[in-house]
Amino acid sequence: MGKIEKFEDIDAWQLARIICQKTEKLFKNTALGKNFKLRDQMERSSGSIMDNIAEGFGRGGNKEFHNFLSFSKGSSSELRSQLYRALDKGLISEAQFNELKNDCNQAENKIGAFIHYLRKSDLKGIKFKKPGNE
Repeated sequence: MGKIEKFEDIDAWQLARIICQKTEKLFKNTALGKNFKLRDQMERSSGSIMDNIAEGFGRGGNKEFHNFLSFSKGSSSELRSQLYRALDKGLISEAQFNELKNDCNQAENKIGAFIHYLRKSDLKGIKFKKPGNE
């Protein structure tokens, strides 16, 4: 794993950003855009995937980061469930559903691998570094 200096370097965050962009396209290009309650829920859960990765990283401690990664992974699962609802209501196509569902699965796998890495790491986080120790 390469050195991560900012949350934008994290593969899972990059994928979460793509998920948000694809979700937004669904709102603009399908009947999902007119189902305001479901759309709003999906807007929040898709945004939470990337936002929780960023917030956890910004906390500077691996235990806090681990917790926020768990929230992010949960938000990805929540979005997957909402995609099923959108599909079942006929608001999105099977192909649109499958593409975004696969992205969510991939994000959950990346986040899970990162959580595993943090659990195994002896590093406690940047806020625990002593001045001068790089």
